[in-house]
Amino acid sequence: MSKPVFTKEEALEYHAKPVPGKIAIEVTKPVRNSKDLSIAYSPGVAIPCLEIDKDENLAYEYTNKANLVAVVSDSTAVLGLGTLKPVAGKPVMEGKSVLFKKFAFIDAFDIELKVHEIDEIVNVVEAISPTFGGINLEDIKAPKCFDIEKLSQEKCDIPIFHDDQHGTAIISAAAIINGCELTGKKLDEIKVVVIGAGAAGLAAAEMYKALGIKHMIITDSKGAITTKRTDLNKYKQPWAVDEDIVTLADALKGADVVVGNSVANCITQDMVKTLAPNAMLFVMANPDPEIKPELALEVRDDLIIGTGRSDYPNQINNVLGFPFIFRGALDTHAKAVNMEMKIAACHALANLAKKKVPQYVKDAYAGENLEFGPKYILPKPFDRRVFVDESVAVARAAIESGVARIKVDDVDKWIQGYKEHLIKMLKEKEGIDYDAE
Repeated sequence: MSKPVFTKEEALEYHAKPVPGKIAIEVTKPVRNSKDLSIAYSPGVAIPCLEIDKDENLAYEYTNKANLVAVVSDSTAVLGLGTLKPVAGKPVMEGKSVLFKKFAFIDAFDIELKVHEIDEIVNVVEAISPTFGGINLEDIKAPKCFDIEKLSQEKCDIPIFHDDQHGTAIISAAAIINGCELTGKKLDEIKVVVIGAGAAGLAAAEMYKALGIKHMIITDSKGAITTKRTDLNKYKQPWAVDEDIVTLADALKGADVVVGNSVANCITQDMVKTLAPNAMLFVMANPDPEIKPELALEVRDDLIIGTGRSDYPNQINNVLGFPFIFRGALDTHAKAVNMEMKIAACHALANLAKKKVPQYVKDAYAGENLEFGPKYILPKPFDRRVFVDESVAVARAAIESGVARIKVDDVDKWIQGYKEHLIKMLKEKEGIDYDAE
């Protein structure tokens, strides 16, 4: 699939017309006469206010809390642009809100912050949390993003999810699961090298560890993170390995999986030659990967390659994760997104990639062979079965792990009803049949 091409003028016009920006508010209840108005506002609105005051959980029933997410950023790590003025990050955060709405029918407001210290951001998140069913932290630079997410979750009783950390981790983990199935390798026996010790890299390592991967090496701009290093911060120290390696080239020797969350062109063809047979090479630096797939394939023909780009096979795209993780979390009134929910999302994606692909998805990706194999190990973003399968998996994990507020007597029966509800929603909103071929 070729990369879309557009001009600067086209991008600016898209964001400016017919009205500025990409999102708006719509009214969901009729306001046709004085009675409607008196119920929507004063005096009728006092009734749900008093009910919620007696039981805060009723906000999920009487307000939009159960379908509302805040996209919060201080614009210190905006895409590949680095630190921008807070309002300059707004087009990106609006775009994230669009993805929530487009892919999971979730309403989202973008909130750009003019504060940057950890405690300031945590205080803002805590202060606004009663309004929302979940908060998506976005484009906040490492390492402060780790503490912001952790401290915010401790103070709030709704999911606080930093997608820059967990999104790539979840999607790439699904890719590793399927790559292992294709190559006959076992998760607890493979060697994984994570390039980049920022938000995405360290969260990926945490995810892989939870999946049962035991042998991991993380590298940063100074080389391999080992016990011999004396310059490691508190986030990197737990990942230091007691191995006699120094450089990235040292780390890559014999690697079964390489996960790049770093910079363009840091992997050479000579390094690729040293990887284990049938290695997985997931090079996700954008817009230019750690090594271009065509260069890697010049020296190895046994690789499974994924990138962050749409013009190569196996795009590792965060949009396969966060909309549906929040969908499942919101619909169970979850207090957090825990590891059980993230692992459930990962396995749902891995399993879906093995199913027959509907024709409407094939039509959207004309020219690609969408059949489980080395060039198709993840579902495509426009495969709308992801909406159902991943949301259901996350919801089940939320209930079974105890972070859901909803009370369920028969989990299997509830899950079946929930799946039918999502399938019906998909049909009504987009005209897509879940079981279409």
